[in-house]
Amino acid sequence: MNNSQIDRIDIRIMDELSRDGRLSVTELAKRVGLTKTPCQIRMNRLRERGFILGFRAVIDPARLGREHVAFAEIKLSDTTELALRAFNDGARQVPEIEECHMIAGAFDYLLKVRTRDMKDYRHVLGEVISALPHVASTSSYVSMEAVKDAGPLQLG
Repeated sequence: MNNSQIDRIDIRIMDELSRDGRLSVTELAKRVGLTKTPCQIRMNRLRERGFILGFRAVIDPARLGREHVAFAEIKLSDTTELALRAFNDGARQVPEIEECHMIAGAFDYLLKVRTRDMKDYRHVLGEVISALPHVASTSSYVSMEAVKDAGPLQLG
C-alpha cells in the first residue's frame, strides 16, 4: 500500500487518531463520516500495512522531574557500518536519550537528551553518552524553551 492507495477518508482516520489514539471506533467513524464496520476495516488495513505504527500515551516529562532538554551533536571516530550499528545499539539502551538521529553533515548524530537538570545532564553526557562505542567528540545545546514540541502529524 503506497500513498496512492490511501484516500481522503484514510487520511482523516489517521489525522483523528494522531490527535486522540483512544477514540472509540464508533466515535472515529462518526468523525470521518463512516459507519463502525467500514471504519474498523480501514483502521485495521492502515495498521496491517504500516501506516499506523501503534498507539501510546503522551507523558508530561515535567511531572516526572525530567524537564531539562539538551541536544548533543556526536562525532564518531569510525563510521563503518559495524561502528554505526554499535553506536545505534548503545544509544537505544540509554533511557535519557529521547531521540537519536543520524545526520548528513558536519557531525554524525544529533541526540535529544532529557534529564532532571544540568548536573544530571553533565553526568549522562560525560559518563554515559561519551562512553558509547566510537564517540570521538560531543557538543551540547541546551533548550531554554520548547516553542513547538511533537504533536499530531498534520496530514491534510
